[in-house]
Amino acid sequence: MAAPRCSSSSKSAIRQVPWRDPRPAPIVLVSGPEDVCAERAIAGLRDYVRAEDPAVEVTDLRADDYVAGTLLTVTSPSLFGEPRLVRVFGVEKASDSFLTEALAYLEAPQEGATVVLRHTGASVRGKKLLDAIRSGAADAVEIACPAVKRDSDRYDFAAAEFSSANKRIAPAALRALVSAFSDDLTELAAACQQLIADVDGDVTEDIVRRYYGGRVETTAFAVADTAIAGRYGEALITLRHALASGADPVPLVAAIASKLRTMARVAGLRESSAAIAARIGVKDWQVDRARRDLAGWNEESLGRAIQAAARADAEVKGASRDPIFALERLVTVVATRSEFGS
Repeated sequence: MAAPRCSSSSKSAIRQVPWRDPRPAPIVLVSGPEDVCAERAIAGLRDYVRAEDPAVEVTDLRADDYVAGTLLTVTSPSLFGEPRLVRVFGVEKASDSFLTEALAYLEAPQEGATVVLRHTGASVRGKKLLDAIRSGAADAVEIACPAVKRDSDRYDFAAAEFSSANKRIAPAALRALVSAFSDDLTELAAACQQLIADVDGDVTEDIVRRYYGGRVETTAFAVADTAIAGRYGEALITLRHALASGADPVPLVAAIASKLRTMARVAGLRESSAAIAARIGVKDWQVDRARRDLAGWNEESLGRAIQAAARADAEVKGASRDPIFALERLVTVVATRSEFGS
């Protein structure tokens, strides 16, 4: 299977390089919101340059917390002429000082230096710099990492993970794995790598369910993810498929309630993901996911959904004669951000 396309949405005169097979250049623009692909690309560049010369000097900079003159300093030839790899993060939030110096650097890149610029596309900040790079300046290349949103793209991504590792996975196992980590490419990538590392021989559906069956959780989180994302029709279809497959309403409600509670605990906090995770007892990625899930929610709609989850929890545990109706009502409240059957 082919990996998800990684192409820039803007017209570009520079060479496009796939994130799975990155190659260094004087300037490498890593663009787009998909952090998993970007992290892989940047790590791949480091490994490539280090394989050519283990003495490479690696320097990390923040474009949004930039000290004037740093870029020229870290790219200038050293006493012994080692190659330099400079990785610049946060270009979408870059300071004026960085943008000015980066534009000047494009006019005269330092020999032996590879400068990697990471821009998530989260803002138009740095557009002049991006346009200058994409016009063909400084013998640059671009590694585009657009968001992976469609189920087919997630399937292709996971298939490529196993193909790249020369590991076979059964089609049913691949489908089960992708559905278990719906809408979170970071988790899906980690799961693929765990199976690749742990499993001798082919990966079967039984193996996937043995590792990740706690997520009927496979199915439960797929229902929760689609409902919280506001995809009402898809959420109902996913729910009915889960119920037809024998899923228990109790873990289905629990999955939705768990994600809503994490969203409520994270909402409004301005600390780093690591600090919040340590304080509330979850993983960093769960904080990041909750922050993404909060898009489109407000205090009122979140409170209403949490109340609906508490009601549904009681009903599927015996307080109602129709637990399926209770579950469908909860999905409706969550997916539409509205009241239903109060």
